[in-house]
Amino acid sequence: MSIRSQRKLEHFKHAISISSGPQETGFDDLHLIHQAVSSRDLESINTEAVFLRKKLKFPLIINALTGGAPGLEKINEKLALTARHCGIAMAVGSQTAALEDRTWQKTFQIVREVNPDGVILANVSALADWRRALEAVEMIHADGIQLHLNLAQELVMNEGDRNFNKLLENIGVIKEKLKVPVIVKEVGFGLSMETVKKLQELDIRYYDIGGAGGTNFIAIENARKKSQIAKDLVSWGIPTVISLIEINETLDLKDATICASGGVYSALDIIKSLVLGAHLVGIASPFLKLACRSDEQKIIEFVEELILDAKKIMLLIDAGNLEELPKKPIIIMGKTREWLELRGIDASKYARRANL
Repeated sequence: MSIRSQRKLEHFKHAISISSGPQETGFDDLHLIHQAVSSRDLESINTEAVFLRKKLKFPLIINALTGGAPGLEKINEKLALTARHCGIAMAVGSQTAALEDRTWQKTFQIVREVNPDGVILANVSALADWRRALEAVEMIHADGIQLHLNLAQELVMNEGDRNFNKLLENIGVIKEKLKVPVIVKEVGFGLSMETVKKLQELDIRYYDIGGAGGTNFIAIENARKKSQIAKDLVSWGIPTVISLIEINETLDLKDATICASGGVYSALDIIKSLVLGAHLVGIASPFLKLACRSDEQKIIEFVEELILDAKKIMLLIDAGNLEELPKKPIIIMGKTREWLELRGIDASKYARRANL
């Protein structure tokens, strides 16, 4: 087994055992407004969305998780079966191991085999050669590709990259060469408004914020090395909610698609994200943990409960479909509000939204 595949297994082991954080996502700073005379019928609330020209029953991505090492095809098979049954999207983990050693391609290809018509996303580093990015797409007949940004993680890995001076240029080349949508994705440290402005110049239209507060790859790398050398960076990054709002304030949401991820674990987190302007949400860690200890039926039940709870919350804020959610008022308090106002963003305007 290659060093990269061994690292995959180590990441997998620590990802299911290490707690989220220590950064807070910011969801506790958000408060939706209860509407006591909601006029909705729970059965009529519509959570359907369109992503990459395919219909989803719910705007959820089983976000980039795994593949590329022995036994991981079983995890991806369960998750792909869940995605097919529930009508949601799925992204595979980084495919680099399978691009270097074809032995591991089956751990990714199983996803398309069991979900032939669903939304499937490929995944490679934003530093990857465009030919490898193309091969990753072709490997699983992907509808789009996530280019992951993981500078902080690379810097704490002994074997990680150190040279990022061609990063933006490389993203532009991949976008130009590939015929599928390119999604720029952080892996747990968030996207800032400055980053998004640079990516806008490349005409990037799909973003996965991967904010701080969820899976922490600095903590995972420390666990791998049995070291605390990077302990000062464990709290590094932009909390998920703050990153989402910074992007919302930077982009024209009619021309861009935003996936909120990073510690999004509940139906309430999902609805808060959609109210703040996200078009989809990505959840990773809960799926990984469920897939390790349960069959796909338990994972399906988890998704179905999320969808039902989300519909109940939509009823409570008087929203009949996803299009109405960004018009709903939301109160932003605490550290999140302080951060936003120091960045020149008026948090109070979100509370004054009217949908009369």
